[in-house]
Amino acid sequence: MFVKSVHAAAVAATITAPKDMNIADTASIRSVASTIAHGTMSLYTGNITNTEETIAVWPAPIYWWESGAAWGAMLDYSHYTGDSTYNDVITQALLSQLGPDFDLMVPTHYGSEGNDDQAFWTFTILEAAERNFPQPDDNTPAWLDIAINAWNTMVPRWNTTKCGGGLYWQIFEDNPNGMTYKNSVSNGGFFQISARLARATGNNTYLDWAQKVWDWSESVGFVNDTTGSGALDVLDGAGDEDNCEKTNPVSFSYSQAIYLYGAAVLYNYTNGDQTWGDRATRLLKGTESYFSPFDNATDIMWEHACETYDICKTDMLSFKAYMSRFMWATTKMMPSTLSEISPRLTVNAAAAGKACSGGEGGTTCGFKWYTGGFDGNSGLGQQLCALETIQGLLVQEATPPFKAGEIQRVKGNSDPVSTASPTPTKRSNGAVTLGAPAFTFVWLGLAFVYSMY
Repeated sequence: MFVKSVHAAAVAATITAPKDMNIADTASIRSVASTIAHGTMSLYTGNITNTEETIAVWPAPIYWWESGAAWGAMLDYSHYTGDSTYNDVITQALLSQLGPDFDLMVPTHYGSEGNDDQAFWTFTILEAAERNFPQPDDNTPAWLDIAINAWNTMVPRWNTTKCGGGLYWQIFEDNPNGMTYKNSVSNGGFFQISARLARATGNNTYLDWAQKVWDWSESVGFVNDTTGSGALDVLDGAGDEDNCEKTNPVSFSYSQAIYLYGAAVLYNYTNGDQTWGDRATRLLKGTESYFSPFDNATDIMWEHACETYDICKTDMLSFKAYMSRFMWATTKMMPSTLSEISPRLTVNAAAAGKACSGGEGGTTCGFKWYTGGFDGNSGLGQQLCALETIQGLLVQEATPPFKAGEIQRVKGNSDPVSTASPTPTKRSNGAVTLGAPAFTFVWLGLAFVYSMY
């Protein structure tokens, strides 16, 4: 499938100045989301060059994982706004990255594919499954089965040789980065995927694994009450040289949000189990450190490990997008959180709109939302942060994610058969199923993380 129409459609998109958005008017919100989505897709050229290396991937310096995350944002756009303009190119992109075994293991990107990268693409495939997003290729497993296949590749990577368990950052031994480091994003990704598959299938094997990952994450200090306030903070990870005894105290917004949404999904799946409700509530309290960087910037979101120092790398410039995405999504899984989440993110939607006032036409998005305008720092990550925050204003109107019995499947069942032996089912088509000031230790941890990004 070769899609040529996206840029033509984008040109025709309604241009509304984001800085003038009326957050009380859904038509205004949709128009601004359309403008920002247009800006996001204008940075994508994979449907024009259409080679194995470029399809589905935004140009360098964007990595494969962030492109997967971007398609998740575009699926959100389609779902929240009802605008199907980009659906064909989204479908083209997703189908191109399934891999030979339909498990999101893509040989073209083996050099950079880690557990966290595969997790982000799996999040996007799960979005497609949970919304019954059309899948025109009848020879390809259903979106849900693809997510299950990806999960089945992760389970054997659970490593108990060191640190008592956990996934390493990377997958392949010939990747020099991350084969001695177990990080919260990879393990949080596995946790959230397990939680969502439990809800999507009704199979408690996934619940058991989600509980296992959570328990391990707490035991090694990745999920930790660092302040004694009851809030749970998600820290970056730990090296295996000392059995993960020294947790790296650097923290990022997307890690926090990944665990938050996983806990909220399990609260929903378990019909309000208070243990998961308490965990989600404490993780939500932990998100407060990513808001209000200054006294005159109350409730404005920031990436506290790098933003005020102007040292955020390309990946980090997109992290606030996933904080917004998963916080908005949490309100659908755990409605009691809406009264806290909505006011905070509504403030940020307005601030993000004002930040999207750069470039030709005054609609390019910047990064620092507390400046009151465009800060000159633009790119895919900046577009995604604004897009997810603004279109999330429409989340309460949207249909919640479908669950077991509501999600379209193809013939066959690739659910795991047990927690001890998560054997994939073969298919006839061959598919297997911080804020300033920072302490010295934190800076050392951040330097370590930077060396591996």
